[in-house]
Amino acid sequence: MLSFPEETDTSYMRVFPKKPLNLQAFTLCMRVATALSSSRETILFAFRTPQSDELNVWQEYEKFSLYLRSSRDAVMFTLPPLSDLYTHLCVTWESSTGSTVFWRNGNNSLRKIYKRGHRVNPDGGIVLGQDPDSYLWGFDKSQSFVGEITDVHMWDSVLTASQIKQLYEKQSNAPSGNVINWNSVHGRIYGNVGVVDV
Repeated sequence: MLSFPEETDTSYMRVFPKKPLNLQAFTLCMRVATALSSSRETILFAFRTPQSDELNVWQEYEKFSLYLRSSRDAVMFTLPPLSDLYTHLCVTWESSTGSTVFWRNGNNSLRKIYKRGHRVNPDGGIVLGQDPDSYLWGFDKSQSFVGEITDVHMWDSVLTASQIKQLYEKQSNAPSGNVINWNSVHGRIYGNVGVVDV
């Protein structure tokens, strides 16, 4: 579990995936707890290339958002905000249809269509805790994550509803990510980030 105790522009984790994020579909899941107000933008996951924000997930005020190769054109979902109790949050996306769904504690949102025909560019880096405005730098503490993150998993496919339910319920047969696997994650910590085995 990663603990981000305060707003900073220096604390983050760089995650090294098991395979490049050359994605035409994905499922990204994590457990998140924060005492930050939903009246503030909070970055939850950032994958940045030298050219652009390639794949970012945010809580933005009263909504959750996914950005693909953009910092302006997002798909937005209205979900209950994060709290200081752990929330299991997933997002799925598939290129051929553009189908995008957020999942909160095993329950899915309405489906939206976003970036049909798009492909995620693999030439970048993953950051937890900060939003890089340039390639893996240029952080703004007012957008930083404060709280705890754990169980970050990513797949290069869209998981089924039953698989996402298994993950939320921590079932022993729940799948582990083939792009990011939190059980064997490789990364590097910068700044004031606590690491706790749970």
